[in-house]
Amino acid sequence: MECQDSLVSFLSWALMFGGLVYLLQQVRQIPAQYGRYSPAEGPTFPAKLAWFLQEVPAFLVPLVLLLQSPETGARASVSLFAFLLHYFHRSFIFASLTQGRPVPVEIVLFAALFCCLNGFLQGHHLLHCTSDEDTWPPRAHKAVGFLLFLVGMTINIHSDHILRNLRKPGELVYRIPRGGIFELVSGANFLGEIVEWCGYTVVAWSFPAFAFTFFTVCSLGPRAYHHHRDYVQRFEDYPHSRAAIIPFLL
Repeated sequence: MECQDSLVSFLSWALMFGGLVYLLQQVRQIPAQYGRYSPAEGPTFPAKLAWFLQEVPAFLVPLVLLLQSPETGARASVSLFAFLLHYFHRSFIFASLTQGRPVPVEIVLFAALFCCLNGFLQGHHLLHCTSDEDTWPPRAHKAVGFLLFLVGMTINIHSDHILRNLRKPGELVYRIPRGGIFELVSGANFLGEIVEWCGYTVVAWSFPAFAFTFFTVCSLGPRAYHHHRDYVQRFEDYPHSRAAIIPFLL
């Protein structure tokens, strides 16, 4: 398949625009309607099924593109491995372990569509629009980016583990998370994912990767703030030293 430059550009700018819209919506104090903010009524999917259905397209779409590509350069291999690793974990491991609330059907459908389009964008650009002949970024640059990705993924997985252990099976109560990066920020799991995609962007060094990371920051940053505010309002003894998403700052 040849590189579709116009399509790549369109989808990347659409991610940027969508991120801004999402950010403005949440700044207006309207958090995304899932998890603790789910509406009381309406059709839903069980949490395990919902997370699988909405995340797995981002794993399958680039995987199919990879299997159809006769050759893959080293730069694309490292970047695509990181992308597939994240979504393998989210689709098959995180989804099977989650104990969250049911997710509204419209949220699952929107997320699945997003993951389809973004999976295609990242996979197509890495496999068909990049070349190992490019001298930038250098190997050391990519190594630092991949290390940053792994650090972020570790924070994300560990933080999810802490959150799951706050509940017994069948419970839907909220407790103060303690340990790990939660000692610094209320949205430790969100911070971990943001760090992941910043590392991915350093490795891929492309506009589509930057656009995706920008969208992630616009969606998860405000959500971490809403979670922080909810914790402070819900618990009188919530640690006042914790920030929402950036340690010691925000």
